[in-house]
Amino acid sequence: MKVGHTGTLDPLATGLMIVVVGSYCKRAEQFSKLDKTYEVTMRLGHTSTTGDNEGEKIHISDEIPPETALKNTVLSFRQTYDQVPPVYSAIKIDGKRAYKLARQGIDLKLEPRKVTIHRIDFTEYDYPEVRFTAAVSSGTYIRSLVEDIGQKLGTGAYMTALRRITVGDFNILDAVSPADISSQYIERTLAQQGAVC
Repeated sequence: MKVGHTGTLDPLATGLMIVVVGSYCKRAEQFSKLDKTYEVTMRLGHTSTTGDNEGEKIHISDEIPPETALKNTVLSFRQTYDQVPPVYSAIKIDGKRAYKLARQGIDLKLEPRKVTIHRIDFTEYDYPEVRFTAAVSSGTYIRSLVEDIGQKLGTGAYMTALRRITVGDFNILDAVSPADISSQYIERTLAQQGAVC
C-alpha cells in the first residue's frame, strides 16, 4: 500500500498532518494547497537566524510594547501581502532545498510571494511572550509572519512554538495519533471513503 503526506511541518512544530494512503496518494497536492490554521507563540526583543528557537539569537530591543499597540500591530496583518519566505525552508532553488544551501553558508535571496492572513485572534501577552491564532493561505510561513510583526513593532521577534490545528476542513480534534494507526484502521477508513487499497 502506498503512503504519503501532504506537506512537512517546521522542525519545532506540532499538530495536524494529513497522511494519504492508497488511491489518495494521487491527490496529495490537492490537500497540501488547502488553507491552514496555527496556534503561534512568539518572543519579542530578539530575532533568530532561522526565525525560530533553533537559530542564533540577535538582540534588537528591550522595549516592552503596550498591549494595545501590540494587539493592533498583530491584527494589522489580517490582509494579503508580499511575504519573503525564510531561507531555512524547504523551498527548492535550482533543485536543492533552501535550508540545505543556507546551512552551507550560501547567501540566499528568496523572492516574496503573495500570502493571505484570513484571520488573526490575539490570545495572550506576557512579555516577552505573545500568543495568537492565525488562519492563513497555503504557502504562508508563520516564521516570516512573526518576523514581519517584530519588524513592524521595532522590537524584533522569533517563533518559539507552533501548532497546526486545521488543514482545510480537517481539524486536529478529529485526528488520530500515530500510535493509534493500524492496518485495520487504515483499511476501515479507506472502505468508508470508497478508496482503493
